[in-house]
Amino acid sequence: MAHISSLSSGIFTYLDFHAAAPAASVDTAAEYAGLFVTANASAISRIPSVREFPSIGTPANIVNVPVYGQATSSQVQGQSDAPTLEVTVNYIPDDMDDFHALIGTQGAFRFMMCSQATTLAASLDTANTALAYGNTEFYFTGKIEAILVNPALTDATTATVTMSTQSDFFGPVTLP
Repeated sequence: MAHISSLSSGIFTYLDFHAAAPAASVDTAAEYAGLFVTANASAISRIPSVREFPSIGTPANIVNVPVYGQATSSQVQGQSDAPTLEVTVNYIPDDMDDFHALIGTQGAFRFMMCSQATTLAASLDTANTALAYGNTEFYFTGKIEAILVNPALTDATTATVTMSTQSDFFGPVTLP
């Protein structure tokens, strides 16, 4: 199926984690997609109850440089920094037990936007065939670095899941 091709307010978004660190040779979107297949289902988890996602993708490589005597800074091309990846989830301890155990584990992440709600099992590719709905995916290698629980007396208890990136972002892509 092709990328999502229409604008709507209800696009379903998921963040999946493949617990085995990808080999150093995994450096294309197609190779990352090959990790998220039914044969690897036991190593893949979907971060549950996501409340808020960060921006995803490669940031601009522009650096502001102050120049003495100028009213505004100049901008030059420089090294872009990886964005801060923090996901806010509605915290249900039983749902997050497995993720607490994965803190510090390097693996592959799949940030997936879909045109319809889907389960993790239904979003895994079976034989390199297209999914039955529009989807757009980004992949990267990273680690779950921290999970901070945010107790609240007036709202739902949430947690902030902080991830680090260990590779470039690959995407947007869709399954073939």
